Amino acid sequence: MHDVTQDEPAGRPGPDAAGAAETGSVHVMVSSSRTRLVLSGEVDVALSGDLTEAVTEAERAGLPVEIDARHVTFMDSSGVSMLARLAHRTPGRLTMIEPPDVVRFLLGVTRIGEVVDVVDVDPGFPDDEPPTGGDAA
Repeated sequence: MHDVTQDEPAGRPGPDAAGAAETGSVHVMVSSSRTRLVLSGEVDVALSGDLTEAVTEAERAGLPVEIDARHVTFMDSSGVSMLARLAHRTPGRLTMIEPPDVVRFLLGVTRIGEVVDVVDVDPGFPDDEPPTGGDAA
């Protein structure tokens, strides 16, 4: 598994008494049958470099992609762009697992929901080893 976690976003206030700002993170998991991106916190422009890295890794795997979005608290156009890229550059339909209302709204208003399958129950992720062969990164 590849982990990428964003530090506190520049220009955003840090934690205070009213509540902590939730930084975003993206984790990539690859099995022999599919790739999963696990998103959490704020998926915004401050995370865009990490998102690009994760999407590139998913594209290289050449497998169907699912996105676990259940812990996303905010998403801006950089997150929407990542969804569109994955939906059009990876095999099969993109699957989104338990997206919160803020993500469901964006899927509808941008019409990306037309190329994404939304599932309300996590199908689980295989515990097998990543595929071998191909490019060594």
